[in-house]
Amino acid sequence: MAEFVLELFSEEIPARMQLRAAEDLKRIVTEKLKAAQLAFTRAEAFVTPRRLTLVVDGLPERQPDVTEEKRGPRVGAPDQAIQGFLKANNLASLDQCEKRDAGKGEFWFAIIHRKGEAAAEIIKKMIGEILTGLPWPKSMLWGVNRSLPWVRPLHNVAAVFAGKPLAGVLKFGDTFSINISGATAGHRFLAPQPFAITSFADYQRKLHKAHVVLDHAERQKLIREQAEKLARAEGLTLKEDPGLVEEVAGLTEWPQALIGRIDEAYMGLPPEVLTTAMRAHQRYFALTRPDGALAPRFIVVANIDPADDAMRQTIVSGNERVLRARLSDAKFFWDQDRKRPLESRVPALKDIVFHAKLGTLADKVARIQALAAEIAPMIGADLDMARSAATLAKADLTTGMVGEFPELQGVMGRYYALHERERSEVANAIAEHYAPQGPSDRCPTAPVSVAVALADKIDTLVGFFTVDERPTGSKDPFALRRAALGVIRLILENKLRLPLRKIFVIAGASDKIANDLLAFFADRLKVHLRESRVRHDLVSAVFALDHEDDLVRLLARVDALKAFLATEDGANLLTAYNRAANIVRIEEKKDGAKHDGIADPALLRQTEEKELASRLVEVRQAAEPALAAERFGDAMAALSRLRRPVDAFFDKVTVNCDEPPLRLNRLKLLSQIRATMGAVADFSQIEGQ
Repeated sequence: MAEFVLELFSEEIPARMQLRAAEDLKRIVTEKLKAAQLAFTRAEAFVTPRRLTLVVDGLPERQPDVTEEKRGPRVGAPDQAIQGFLKANNLASLDQCEKRDAGKGEFWFAIIHRKGEAAAEIIKKMIGEILTGLPWPKSMLWGVNRSLPWVRPLHNVAAVFAGKPLAGVLKFGDTFSINISGATAGHRFLAPQPFAITSFADYQRKLHKAHVVLDHAERQKLIREQAEKLARAEGLTLKEDPGLVEEVAGLTEWPQALIGRIDEAYMGLPPEVLTTAMRAHQRYFALTRPDGALAPRFIVVANIDPADDAMRQTIVSGNERVLRARLSDAKFFWDQDRKRPLESRVPALKDIVFHAKLGTLADKVARIQALAAEIAPMIGADLDMARSAATLAKADLTTGMVGEFPELQGVMGRYYALHERERSEVANAIAEHYAPQGPSDRCPTAPVSVAVALADKIDTLVGFFTVDERPTGSKDPFALRRAALGVIRLILENKLRLPLRKIFVIAGASDKIANDLLAFFADRLKVHLRESRVRHDLVSAVFALDHEDDLVRLLARVDALKAFLATEDGANLLTAYNRAANIVRIEEKKDGAKHDGIADPALLRQTEEKELASRLVEVRQAAEPALAAERFGDAMAALSRLRRPVDAFFDKVTVNCDEPPLRLNRLKLLSQIRATMGAVADFSQIEGQ
């Protein structure tokens, strides 16, 4: 068995694209190997800022030999058919074929033996297709005549199979080519000299000697360990930031953590300003004191190994100067912004377009204010505070600080509002109205914050649906899926009893748009509940009820339905429902008429149909008050009483009998099963058990 190593060596790949690119490389290569009938035992991808690497182990040295049989024309067929068959299969004469009885006469069979090709040659041919097949989110046309689409300029392709280099030339157009060799190079500054490789173990060992840590996870571990060690030496703690650790691991091949100082003059800035300036702009890690407050220190991860203390101090001093300039700007904005009250900034929102079809930010604020005023009484929020928070929610977008650090929108509004002695509920709502922005983001719980957050997101959803700017496929430029998930979390985590359809209409949605939004929410709710292992079809079954737009009540129904279907009665009744619904649907189509309505008691002849009719009445009488009181478990329990009479009906009663009045009456009885169960959930949406 042989090993294949492939390295694509380029200029720095953006950190956000690296892990996906490694997975794509692995997927593309393994798919091509399988298509070529080259089995393998292991495939693993690696990535650094400058290289994508794949190792595939357990490969055969050759493709397996293949024997293929092809049936040709009947014995005695015209010569033209015979010659065509021979030519199509590269055969010289019928002597190379076999004559066989195929059950319907004798036919000619061609036995074609294909010898497997050398795996090295097959793989060498694949490399060009692999290069052009990588689906980068963004790429540049590079090379002579811009003939190669690649994320960054590609310098070298190293490929080794069974210990030997797969030397060759990849041509892109008439004037541009890249060599394939069995060599690569190490760290850009510390070890740029090329070196040959013979295996993955040899490759990884030589890379490490050349100051390159190939494994992304290992680089993350090194960064975390080095940073924590430096922090402990100062009596401090590294502020947890897994996303930054992952990003910095994508920026360094030989990570070396260093610790720097923050001037005390800037420690009076809000901590979010300090961390944002460090994290978003410089990729520095923040440190905290034992009391949890930010310390005047930061960790920078260099991509070079300092030769001595003097070089280490030079690197640290340079990063301290860069951060000092950032924080100096921040302090200036902090001081200047507080000279004007937030309310005085609201008129400037008229000059900022929210969307060409939806007006300015001032228009949006007016809509949020009106909608928040409607929602506030529904959830127990103070009406006056909700209006004030909605009015000021977007005002900080005109401040210098948010202009420099857009990540701080809302956060700075809160600080400026508190500086003006605004009520804490209003200030907090300004900061929290954007939340939650993702599954890991904290969900607001304060009523005023929740009212404004709901108003902002629902206004966005209604607005963009109204102007027909909806998500399509994987595209969602206005983050409407995220907005809907935010609304779902706000409602469910705060257990709010909100009539969504009514709120959509208050926000300006037509009846059609309101229905479209509810369908959109149903899809988002399925995504949200996926981690809780809630079946999507149960959500659909409850959402399909015309009046159901209360998400808290909907989930209570779903839980009760899930428990019901887990019982023997529930599973059997679902089967019976489907049988009844199918019969009614088929017969309605055949008759061209609906068979709804109550069955005539006078036409109930058999004991089983009389028992079913009686039990349907009992179940409706028990289920209706239970549903009204939201005792969904009791409603499901009432449905379970149908199981035995329904089973008996199907065992003993012929629906499509010869007497038309009797047939119609029995179809109505089946229709009543559908209607009675349909009051609890749309069982037609539920997949078979």
